[in-house]
Amino acid sequence: MTRARMPRPHEVAAARRDPRLLRAVQEQQGDGAWRIRGACQTVDPETFFPAPTEPADAAVALCRTCDVQGACLAWALSVGDCHGVWGATTPRERRAMLVAWRSEGPGQAVPAGAGTTDPTLDAVARLPLLPIPRPRRAAERPDPVGAGAT
Repeated sequence: MTRARMPRPHEVAAARRDPRLLRAVQEQQGDGAWRIRGACQTVDPETFFPAPTEPADAAVALCRTCDVQGACLAWALSVGDCHGVWGATTPRERRAMLVAWRSEGPGQAVPAGAGTTDPTLDAVARLPLLPIPRPRRAAERPDPVGAGAT
């Protein structure tokens, strides 16, 4: 399995303006009641977790028709889930959104020079900063089955 790369700055900037992220900020809920209203309740869960070589188009199309798309995406971003399709986003899209979701301060969460008074963008700017796990270096990884034992 390949390791996912960190999103590039232009991808994060685009994610901050993505209407799906803005909807997630508006519709985030503290409870999980949104789950029982999801369009995904009648579909095989395998649809939302395609193999890396398979397209996720069917799952994304279904999510776009769902009434709880924003709450679903907000949940996935709040728990840091980067697998499968949540809130009509692919894992790659969510990785960029996750950086924006976890950033703090108006200068980071809203693109510089945006000059907006949009309350939704202000809400993104006030999202809490959560730690992003640092990938382990090769020297820090566990030794596989005593390969380095002397």
